[in-house]
Amino acid sequence: MNVRITVRLKPGVLDPQGRAVHHSLDGLGFDGVEDVRIGRIIDMQVADGTGEDTLRKMCEQLLANTVIEDYAIEIVDTAKAPA
Repeated sequence: MNVRITVRLKPGVLDPQGRAVHHSLDGLGFDGVEDVRIGRIIDMQVADGTGEDTLRKMCEQLLANTVIEDYAIEIVDTAKAPA
């Protein structure tokens, strides 16, 4: 089973990487960019039938710092999964 975990900083948490990208885009002349937030995507293959509770525990114990980050779990269709 293919799983995609998206991890992002919670709203209100300073995102220095996002600010740097925003500043660079502005410097390159890209107008209209109001804010940039940087996150990460974790693609995993897990055994079929792995429960959402188990995936949530993975996120909360290792994959995301739940003090400052939110995460979303998505089961990805096998046909759309990366090679």
